[in-house]
Amino acid sequence: MPATKSRSSEMLRDFLSEVSTEVKERPSASVMYAPPGLGKTSFGAAIPGAVFLIDAQELGIETLKRSGQVPADIPVLPTAQDWAMVLAILKQLAAGKHKYKALVIDTIGGLERLCHQFVCDTMYGGNWGEKGFAGYGRGYESALPEWRLLLNALDDCRDSGLSIVCLTHSIVKPHKNPLGEDYDRFVPDLHHKTWNLTHRWADMVLFGNYHVEVDDSGSRAKGKGGHDRVLHTEYSAAFEAKNRHGLPEEIPMGASGKAAWANLVTAMKEARN
Repeated sequence: MPATKSRSSEMLRDFLSEVSTEVKERPSASVMYAPPGLGKTSFGAAIPGAVFLIDAQELGIETLKRSGQVPADIPVLPTAQDWAMVLAILKQLAAGKHKYKALVIDTIGGLERLCHQFVCDTMYGGNWGEKGFAGYGRGYESALPEWRLLLNALDDCRDSGLSIVCLTHSIVKPHKNPLGEDYDRFVPDLHHKTWNLTHRWADMVLFGNYHVEVDDSGSRAKGKGGHDRVLHTEYSAAFEAKNRHGLPEEIPMGASGKAAWANLVTAMKEARN
């Protein structure tokens, strides 16, 4: 049998002689999430050689271009109307016949909506109710194979030389704490099943927020500050974050998207030295 023959040949292969110490370079895959208005889109617009992939509900880049807050010539792919279109665009990008160096997805939550719409239409007859997509949460589970197709397609884009930056909104959700009382924390605005796959896939998860100090000297605690923007790069009980680059826990975002991107690049270079 062919399968038996294949296993026999693998048993004869000397895997130990193929051990490698080579450092393989690959463009990064990151997720940056933050509250509305913090500057996610302008952050993505500052990435050199980037092209935007947007959906019909996320047109922030066009608004910023019209208002002159980002250059008007930032490339934007045709607005993704459905799930099949998303995968087709990524396939063309992965072919490498273009000049772009980075893909900015604004937002990954928008692509999740298209994925769920596709699954609801094709597997549940368009029924979002308890007898369809929403019943026992099965629709979200059914969508995971499609989401894996997306992540695989993004990896194909990375292999072709594109870095990937996924933008999305933050929300506050209760966190079930097995060691004590539950508490609220900031997380990306994705279903938790989708986010579990995406979190494992990403090299970096960056949480952007305003720096706030709490003054508890009076009878009631009061927030102070709230003007300086910060990128958080490491896990906290208050938010989801991670990085595989040895970054500092916080990176100042400065007063613009260009400053935020420059500070992140500087931090990554310093971490390598």
